[in-house]
Amino acid sequence: MDEMQKNLLLKFLADNGVELSADTLDKLYKFADLVVETKEFGNLISPKDSEKILSRHITDSLVPYIYMSKNNVALKGKRWADMGAGAGCPSFPLAIAMPDVQFYAVEPRNKRVQFMNFVKDELHLDNMTVVGKRFETSGLAYLDFISCRALSTFENDWERAQPGLARGGIFATLKSYNNIVHLENDPAVHIYKYALPQEEQEYALVTRGNE
Repeated sequence: MDEMQKNLLLKFLADNGVELSADTLDKLYKFADLVVETKEFGNLISPKDSEKILSRHITDSLVPYIYMSKNNVALKGKRWADMGAGAGCPSFPLAIAMPDVQFYAVEPRNKRVQFMNFVKDELHLDNMTVVGKRFETSGLAYLDFISCRALSTFENDWERAQPGLARGGIFATLKSYNNIVHLENDPAVHIYKYALPQEEQEYALVTRGNE
């Protein structure tokens, strides 16, 4: 993995008051390498995105962890599902950073499911379960957290997630800020704005609790 990319990730973490262990960072780098280099399951990422896998995709995936850490959210023993997990962002970086949380990467496309199971075995992620279904038919319920990254509109994603959340559970989604600016005055949501290394646009983590 490119040293400049590693340095951008480390600076992003430091700027947000987060320090990860050497073992955690090694697993994040290994995950990034697997996404870029593994071709047997199809092209998982574009050549352009491959060049900024750490500074764009891994950093973005870790934002929910940073947010939860800053707000002292209790995580140990919690259950967290990621809808439309794709090739594993944000679910795998989050599972690496939060080994005490049980993660479910929910993804209907078979090649992506095969890849994520391969990664799970390669990284020995005992807190990860890959679910090869759409979230609505996954059978997952009473979850503490449900996330997704750039899947659909906030409203559509919330509608899909809400039935699977426990009372008091949290839905968290990563979006371009431009796509959620209309939510600024919605009292039901909380918006956490952030910038990614070498990216011009502004991003947002949007959370909503299930009352």
